[in-house]
Amino acid sequence: MITTQYTNKSRTPRLISALCAAVLPALSAAAFAHDSDNSATNDASLIQRDALYHIAENVSAQRIEDDITRLVNFGTRHTLSETDSDTRGIGAARRWIKAEFDKISADCGGCLEVYFQSEIISGEKRIPDPVEVVSVIAIQRGTTDPDRYVIMSGDIDSRVSDVMDYTSDSPGANDNASGVAGTLEAARVLTKYKFNGSIVYAALSGEEQGLFGGRIMANQAKKDGWRIKAVLNNDMIGNIEGVNGVINNTTARLFAEGTRVTETDEEARRRRFTGGEVDSPSRNLARYIDNIADQYIENLDTMVIYRLDRFGRGGHHRPFNDLGYPGIRIMETNENYTRQHQDLRTENGIAYGDTLDGVNFEYAAKLTGLNAVSLAAMAWAPNPPVNVTIEGAVQPSTTLKWNALDSKQNPQLKGYKVYWRHTDAPQREFSKFVGNVTEATLENIVIDNYFFGVASVNKDGIESVVVYPGPAGSFGE
Repeated sequence: MITTQYTNKSRTPRLISALCAAVLPALSAAAFAHDSDNSATNDASLIQRDALYHIAENVSAQRIEDDITRLVNFGTRHTLSETDSDTRGIGAARRWIKAEFDKISADCGGCLEVYFQSEIISGEKRIPDPVEVVSVIAIQRGTTDPDRYVIMSGDIDSRVSDVMDYTSDSPGANDNASGVAGTLEAARVLTKYKFNGSIVYAALSGEEQGLFGGRIMANQAKKDGWRIKAVLNNDMIGNIEGVNGVINNTTARLFAEGTRVTETDEEARRRRFTGGEVDSPSRNLARYIDNIADQYIENLDTMVIYRLDRFGRGGHHRPFNDLGYPGIRIMETNENYTRQHQDLRTENGIAYGDTLDGVNFEYAAKLTGLNAVSLAAMAWAPNPPVNVTIEGAVQPSTTLKWNALDSKQNPQLKGYKVYWRHTDAPQREFSKFVGNVTEATLENIVIDNYFFGVASVNKDGIESVVVYPGPAGSFGE
């Protein structure tokens, strides 16, 4: 088993050169948004960071295995399959998932709002006749900013080789019982805490038939005015044995689109001159989770893939992206196509089918921990900065401005941190905590040579996602 990680996210010679050019003082300024002589704040930060470590550690591979096994034992979870049986088909599966969320809610004193979300779909290529597509939603309301949401999702349904075959056994152990099991387990762990923002756990249906569950949820969220800051779509998080022969349990992929599909002509014109193609909200969300993996998840290196999804394929983050919401796909690095969308059979000595023996439960737990810590950090952090702007053309310095956050929604706010990096650097290189202000100037940092962004920071040192200036990077209100 390959367990070695290769991480090279910055270019040391360039970094040293930049530091020598008077950047070092900025880098040393309050890396976690607290003063070194403020022992009370330091202690609080340590407690908060310890909580994030504990969240990762409390994810159980055994509980994930139990949940995946239970989902597999429904025989098939095809969207068009049996709905009346209590032991087989999509109906039994979704009722069991809801019962599990209800049980989790009971354990935390009713902290979850659990409900079915559905719509009748018909006249589609893969759903020609009327079918009720039913998802299960569980909401953990935030204490101070309940209308701000971060979402973790997995897909209920499964399929075999023929996408319209709803009667054959279709275990769907990895695709995507692993994602649903991870979402349930994240709820078990996170409901032991309270957060400023709301966390949503979603088991979505109809993915294999056309991403319908995600579409239904995204449309309803927009109608209800949800301020969605992140959608973490978990689709296949349990396989470590690639069809290419690689066996690796130390990496994962984060797929993130670039320019929003909802961009207007005027916004596109502006972006042409100011940049932002690689700093969309989805890509900055992926960078945020990449940093979470480095800091809190043992022996896991995530790869940010600058693409909406794999070639010619899709996932349930896409309907949210279609409406302009930040969303990414979290999944295994090495796929095994003999275990995806396959009839159960053996040919030429190869066993085909998405069965339990193809899932590494410890690995699924590791990726679930990544989700859980990311959700917790974003829900504890203040709202991402709003209306970030930048100026500095033909000037020696760069100035960023943003709106003050609502103090009632964000009582945990301590201030803001400004980030910048070279334009070909994949991750943030430099940062400076600037305090609870709405404007900051970086002296002798020329606007043309870097990409910039701003994050909000809470009193325990937890940061929001970085927001790139202008419409191209906006996370909304």
